[in-house]
Amino acid sequence: MKFSFYWVDAFAANVFAGNPAGVVPLESWPDDSLMQRIAFENGLSETAFFVKTAEARYQLRWFTPAVEVDLCGHATLASAFVVFTQLGAVGNVLTFDSHSGPLRVTRCADGRMELDFPSESAEPVGPAEDLARALGGVPTAFLRSRTRWLCVYPSAANIIALQPDHGLLRRILPGRITITAPGDDCDFVSRTFVPAVGIPEDPVTGSAHCTLTPYWAGRLGKTQLHARQVSARGGELWCELAPATGSGRDGDRVKITGHATLYLRGEIEI
Repeated sequence: MKFSFYWVDAFAANVFAGNPAGVVPLESWPDDSLMQRIAFENGLSETAFFVKTAEARYQLRWFTPAVEVDLCGHATLASAFVVFTQLGAVGNVLTFDSHSGPLRVTRCADGRMELDFPSESAEPVGPAEDLARALGGVPTAFLRSRTRWLCVYPSAANIIALQPDHGLLRRILPGRITITAPGDDCDFVSRTFVPAVGIPEDPVTGSAHCTLTPYWAGRLGKTQLHARQVSARGGELWCELAPATGSGRDGDRVKITGHATLYLRGEIEI
């Protein structure tokens, strides 16, 4: 059994930066256990698998080395990059059907790609002392969305300097944790930790910007934002808070735009 395999660095214009994702195009779905074993063997934060269902439409799933997840931004960007640049897709718009609903991707004139993702706002909550201790510094604000903690700090320097205790994070709070602050050369910066799915620190997290974008849009009073994820690899994102088509309600969707670049193409043989 053989599968084509692509390694794409997402949210980066050059290799060795951004967030690496594995991408496996399929003719039909294999057993879930096989996809999970492939993701484990790859050792990347996510491996994406997709099956074409119609012209410019695909079913898409994402696996970490440990579990299947319901939304992943960088592996969606990587999958779109593969469809547009490696598989000969015609046109500049495609749709991935996923556990988080339909996700539209548009190829921009400058070669970047724009993800159309659901917005997920966070609400202020009381202090979480154990979380602050595990992060290595006390935030100025704690917020919670449906899927993640959002911890706000005063400056980008604070975010870069933090050295979380990943073992403690995993024991006390197995969910998704994003830390953020105003940026120096951008609107905001962030880092993300996902101990629950075996990812101590995610290099660049598109899905976190579904929560970061509405937070910073409200705080800064604008809907178009430039962001950097300041992990060791680093990544750059352009975000926009937008109403869902036809809804007339602000904040229903987040548009996340970034570069992607191919690092490796090959074949998985099982």
